[in-house]
Amino acid sequence: MRWALVKVCLAVTAMVVIAFAVPLGLVIREMASDRAFSDAERQAAMIAPALSITTDREELTRAVLSTEPGDQGRLAVHVPAPDKAADGTVGEALDIGTRRASPKDVETVRKAGRASITEATGGFALLQPTALSTGDIAVVEVFVPEGEVSNGVATAWLILAGVGVALIVGSVAVADRLGVRMVQPAQRLAGAAQDLGEGRLATRVPEEGPTELRSAAVAFNSMADQVVQLLANERELAADLSHRLRTPLTVLRLNAASLGEGPAADQTRAAVEQLEHEVDTIIRTAREQRPQTQGVQTGAGCDASEVIRERMGFWSALAEDEGRKVRLAGVDRTVRIPVARPELAAALDALLGNVFRHTPEGTAFAVDVHHSGDAVIVLVSDAGPGIADPEAALARGATKPGAVGSTGLGLDIVRRVAESTGGDLRIGRSVLGGTEVRIWIGLHGSSPERGRRGHGRRVTRRFGRPRRKEPRTAAGPATSGPS
Repeated sequence: MRWALVKVCLAVTAMVVIAFAVPLGLVIREMASDRAFSDAERQAAMIAPALSITTDREELTRAVLSTEPGDQGRLAVHVPAPDKAADGTVGEALDIGTRRASPKDVETVRKAGRASITEATGGFALLQPTALSTGDIAVVEVFVPEGEVSNGVATAWLILAGVGVALIVGSVAVADRLGVRMVQPAQRLAGAAQDLGEGRLATRVPEEGPTELRSAAVAFNSMADQVVQLLANERELAADLSHRLRTPLTVLRLNAASLGEGPAADQTRAAVEQLEHEVDTIIRTAREQRPQTQGVQTGAGCDASEVIRERMGFWSALAEDEGRKVRLAGVDRTVRIPVARPELAAALDALLGNVFRHTPEGTAFAVDVHHSGDAVIVLVSDAGPGIADPEAALARGATKPGAVGSTGLGLDIVRRVAESTGGDLRIGRSVLGGTEVRIWIGLHGSSPERGRRGHGRRVTRRFGRPRRKEPRTAAGPATSGPS
């Protein structure tokens, strides 16, 4: 890709240079020729006053030699023979100076009465007709050497060639740098994908390069974080399920102990002990094993307002389809938090997904962001039926009977994001009448307890919400729960 870009840039630049340099070189050559012949016309005009006064050979010779081109042998005067005089005598034609043009060309110019340029040995001859006092037409010949016609053309062509080469080299260098800027992030992304496929879960890609590659890097890092999170969830789920086996195993072990003596009883007790050992091994392995994320730098944080605006833009489209009213507040300024962008986006998606899954269509919801100096608080509220047992919803895997499809994994993701900054996650009743999920994100790694002690009264005034009694029906409290 890099060399393809360089080749394309080289070809385009070369065509542009040729398209401009060749016509410009031709123009320069034409200008040099015009300048040389204009000087020749001016030199020919210098002898015109003498021709208008006299046609005497000696005087004309002196006049010709007094000029610079005449002294250099480049000026000639051709005076035709005068008409027959009254006494019957006929004058002779005068040719003063070195002739280079043919007599035929001189005669043609005399008859035509206009200047002409003809080729001569070693250059060109300018033939300029001039009127004599007798009424005849003389021809002044000025020789222009080949070197004067092309004077400066070679230098101009060399300069143009140098400029063209410099442009080509510069464009190739710029294309190479652009190619490197595009290829290196792509190579890193490909290498990271291969490493992730081989099981190195700590692999992440720097979010740099062109916009498209940055987007791909963000998506890759988000995918890798999700993979790590999924693996961690699976291990914890395996540990939780295995832990649940301990209760029936304990009963089974007690029953086996009461079997008495005998080979069958001994075999049963041994099998129970082996099964209990295997369960303990599964729990210990699942708890101790962690994804290979040590030393991973997920980024220096993100702008919470920007991420929330982006995700709300996504969920607002679905809310419009379901007739839900949406309110967003507190995102009109930059709020930097020490949470990676993919992690915050995943937490928001989990909370907003809960709103859509566990509240009826048409239920309004809101997202508010508050900044208290040492912490950022994100409130996700809805007007749904609420959660009957918030503590049970926050406990991983504790699913309220009747809350079909709820596993607690969504809130667990949000809780981990908050706790990674020293914050916490709480569930309460919102002013909309439904659930309010509060995410406390510490900006300096401060714990929520310390933050509440130092700022408890101020935070209560600013972020507090009036608590309402949960609506009850004949069937009891509402049981909508988060997933």
